[in-house]
Amino acid sequence: MSLVKNDSGSTLTNESLKDKSVLIFGGGSGIGLETALRATAAGANVIIVGRDRERTKQMAEEHGFSGWRVADVTDPEAIRLALSTVDVVDHLIMLSGTFTLGKILEADVSLLRQAYEERIWAIVHVLRTLGNKLASDASVTLVSGALTHRPDGNGTAIITSACAAVEVLGRGLALELAPRRVNILAPGPINTPLLYKSVGDARDAWAEVIEANHPLHRFGTPGEAASAAMFLMTNQYMNGAVLNIDGGSRL
Repeated sequence: MSLVKNDSGSTLTNESLKDKSVLIFGGGSGIGLETALRATAAGANVIIVGRDRERTKQMAEEHGFSGWRVADVTDPEAIRLALSTVDVVDHLIMLSGTFTLGKILEADVSLLRQAYEERIWAIVHVLRTLGNKLASDASVTLVSGALTHRPDGNGTAIITSACAAVEVLGRGLALELAPRRVNILAPGPINTPLLYKSVGDARDAWAEVIEANHPLHRFGTPGEAASAAMFLMTNQYMNGAVLNIDGGSRL
């Protein structure tokens, strides 16, 4: 083991992303899109992966990303096909998946199972598909959520447990995949299309409750969460960590 004698601090900036390959699942909207924009601005070659072909293609072309792929993250074969032409990946970000709501005794089991398919097994499928395409010094950023720390009784038990499982999986992967780095981004209520779509017709009333009870009395923005994702990518001593970006909603 050697000590770092000259530390320019570049690991705390976006300079280390120049000419690096960044693969973002869920890069067509919300936090993923904002992260893709920031990584591109920092000089990275960004490929976004989404389920919606037209939107993913449109976002990639509109913002000048290096490429785009279409895949359902619950389908291993679709992932294999989507990544077959991808070369070395320096940074992998897993932000895909829905916000599955449903009470244990009421919801269809297939809906509840979807949370684990999208949050846990998708990670397994992508990592196994990439294999040695994932650079030896790569970073992997996973996503959990603030509900992990404060579950409620409104049909979030399964998605909360899946997010908690992501955090445990991430810490284990930080050891299994070393010296690659694995970290977990844990957003609170972020103003994204996905979040509003998940609560359906109750979104306005739900938003009022969140804003009234949140310490900052507002939702976070995709850009604020994306800045945290960029930090996890570029700080080369962040590993096995959960970074909460929730404005204090877990308190």
